[in-house]
Amino acid sequence: MTTGMRTEKAMPQKKILIVDSDAASRNFIARKLHDLGFEILQAGSGKEGLISAWRDHPDMAVIDPALSDLRGEELASKLHNDPRTSHLHLVALSSDHNPARIKSCQDAGFSDYITKSGQAVALLGDAVRRIFGISGESMKKGGLMIVFLSAKGGTGTSSICANMGVEISKLNPDAHVAVADLVFPIGSIAPIVGYDGEENIVTLAERSALETSPDFLKHALPAIEQWRFHLMAGSPDPEQSNQLNVERIWDMISGLKAAYDFVLVDIGRSLSKITLPLIQNADLVALLISTDVSTISLTGTMLNYLKTKGVKGDSVYTILNRHAGLEGLSKREAENILGITVNAAVPYLDTNLAFASSQHRPYTLKFPNDTASIIFHDTAGEMAALARKIRGG
Repeated sequence: MTTGMRTEKAMPQKKILIVDSDAASRNFIARKLHDLGFEILQAGSGKEGLISAWRDHPDMAVIDPALSDLRGEELASKLHNDPRTSHLHLVALSSDHNPARIKSCQDAGFSDYITKSGQAVALLGDAVRRIFGISGESMKKGGLMIVFLSAKGGTGTSSICANMGVEISKLNPDAHVAVADLVFPIGSIAPIVGYDGEENIVTLAERSALETSPDFLKHALPAIEQWRFHLMAGSPDPEQSNQLNVERIWDMISGLKAAYDFVLVDIGRSLSKITLPLIQNADLVALLISTDVSTISLTGTMLNYLKTKGVKGDSVYTILNRHAGLEGLSKREAENILGITVNAAVPYLDTNLAFASSQHRPYTLKFPNDTASIIFHDTAGEMAALARKIRGG
């Protein structure tokens, strides 16, 4: 059945189906999700859940796997194998803490597994906001988002991201620019720009969604003066990284997009269910390539994978980074192997990049007359223009 109520608080067009044999638990969750502004459907059995899902077309289903008539894993399989519901986001809400059951549900297609506890409602709310907060529609609103990634570590993703951030800010003096460091387990950008404060992605994720509003993020993120952007620093060490509440990442990225005109996200080589939706919904994907054969091969594999996930080739901006040495493949050789056009190439920088980074200064500020500074400047302008074009068209 459905509660039949709608509200204009937040995204009332989205429907969530709750499937739980326990009526008290089902009604409690229904009230909490309705208060967040969603239209709620309810079913007391797996069979009723299937009928409702196929008939009412919900956008998401919250399912207790311990149903009276059908295992949650079987229900998930039936939903995902039917074209009417193959797109459905599935979240398990269960009293079963057994790791084997958790893995079984994840393998069956549940994107999240939340155990019923005092934190369950908050975790469920975060999962719902994450799932709906990064839809293609919502990601076309707010600031332009450029995601920086590579297929292999050591490709210079963080250095390029930081230096593109300062150049985009210089080219757009009225714009507010934020850089978010999602490299795990240790963030890479804070050491480059010289930030050693306590506020970082882990501490921010400990706050509630209400505490990390766009207005808060606009004023609370540290402004890195020389770099002309605000920084959401990464985790300072692996221990803190293990404590990260990953369910909050989507809230914070959405908040950054609402607060800033440009949001540059550095994910390094982290390609996971956490970062893939960001790549899929970015206005532009900056893919860093180094000149060694192994990285070129991995880059080809990544490009093919991203294509299967709906990432269009014209939204990928490739940067060949030769900063570390003269050896390796040429730009033309890399293009021939990958079957693409490399958009920009960073020349060999000898020790200059390390010298600028050791002083926590942007490359173009330390070496304003260097050829590489001109390339950084022109590349940033080209990327910003392309991101605007993709957003508009």
